[in-house]
Amino acid sequence: MRVVGIETEYGIADPNRPQANPILMSSRLVEACRGWADGHTTRWDYGGEDPLQDQRGERRDRATASADLLTDAHEYRPEDGAVTLRRRRGSWEDPAHLNAVLSNGARFYVDHAHPEYSGPEVRSARDAVLWDAAGDQIALAAAARYAEDEDGRVELYKNNVDGKGSSYGTHENFLVERSVDFAELASRLTAHLVTRQIFTGAGRVGLGQRSQEAGFQISQRADYMEAELGLETTLRRPIVNTRDEPHATRARWRRLHVIIGDANCLQVPVLLKVGTTALVLSAIEAEDERLDALVLADPVGAVSQVSRDLTLRSPLPLASGESATALEIQRALLEICRSYASDADDALVIARWEAVLEALSRDPMEAAADVEWVAKLRLLGRLRDKHATVDADGVATPLAWDAPLLSAIDVQWSRLGDGWAARLAAAGQTTALVDAAEVQAAVSRAPQDTRARLRGGIVARRPDLVDAAGWSSVVLDLEGDHLEVVHLDDPHRFSHPVLDQLMA
Repeated sequence: MRVVGIETEYGIADPNRPQANPILMSSRLVEACRGWADGHTTRWDYGGEDPLQDQRGERRDRATASADLLTDAHEYRPEDGAVTLRRRRGSWEDPAHLNAVLSNGARFYVDHAHPEYSGPEVRSARDAVLWDAAGDQIALAAAARYAEDEDGRVELYKNNVDGKGSSYGTHENFLVERSVDFAELASRLTAHLVTRQIFTGAGRVGLGQRSQEAGFQISQRADYMEAELGLETTLRRPIVNTRDEPHATRARWRRLHVIIGDANCLQVPVLLKVGTTALVLSAIEAEDERLDALVLADPVGAVSQVSRDLTLRSPLPLASGESATALEIQRALLEICRSYASDADDALVIARWEAVLEALSRDPMEAAADVEWVAKLRLLGRLRDKHATVDADGVATPLAWDAPLLSAIDVQWSRLGDGWAARLAAAGQTTALVDAAEVQAAVSRAPQDTRARLRGGIVARRPDLVDAAGWSSVVLDLEGDHLEVVHLDDPHRFSHPVLDQLMA
């Protein structure tokens, strides 16, 4: 399994102060997270960030870049090499309330107006599920500490829309060989990203960015996808993001940054979101020409078309002149990817992938335990029937899709801790892939088979020595006036002589 990771921006609100500033609340939530971590945390090292480099070989002019792209506002830059010594420089100071690097290797920080949990690097789809679930528990713990420290409380939502036109992201990251031509990678991957929503979509009440039309659709993100390729993440959002920021040895690796996915409260969609995409990438790296037959004629239009087709029967025009449904494209990808399943985790993904597609093809409602949009649609359908109006002839008309009650339930579905998705999980009505004990362990312990072990381990055991940390670096304060930068450019490498010795 390749190295992968998930980033989740949570919706945030104060139920007692609807007009509260979300940026301030997010900042204080991160401070609360640092307090909850009880000293086992550090600030962020911006040294490896280069958000304006494009996979297509271009670099965006900083003067024309939108503010959301500028994640590298600090000057600090480590030199190449395993270890670098640098004098302390005030210009890169990171306000502690904006970032917390945690003992499980994750980053909890303020991303614009949202708190974000960026999970540690993992090497299996099941581990992606595990450390994603751990992120939810960390966010809840931070919210509980916030309630203790502040005059107020926050509620967190694992969703992607606020119902008023704004969308925030749940991003996936995949390590890919740089030898793969990026244009071919994008061309062969797009059909999967467009059609996988039939089992990864979280469901949404409302059609259009501002829910200007009544209805229900499969994906929360679909209406916000406006381009095939692009560098942006909050404007003109692309199906395939072109940011070239590998956080690894640039000569060898790319980091594919996927922004089209929904936030998932159910576990099977998380497994399939990561696992199926990793397998398709393996087929692309192998230059499997079978993928070329699945190229879509109009990918951007197809995103919305798939999302609004609850029957899963709408034909999508292909570049070849033929057509295929999202289900048919996913079945074809499944058959291709069987050739690239190489371990037990891949076998788990293949089995779940096949089972979900079979259930969806018979009757989508059969997949309610595993597919989030189906589970949400079933719940909303029951509410529509419960609140139906009956005319003089005894004919019942279900509650209209633009009813405020349904929009409210849609939002409350994703509330961390006690939302409708959490209630269904507690009642055993959704499939669990990891247990509570595993999740609790992952809250404080990093994956042991990636470099996250080093980042999380040194924060857990010697936070007194850590000045900052990033994805590919740990900055140590060993001599008072100098900072020693340990470079972790290989995400697969989970051992380093300097850090191992300090942790021992």
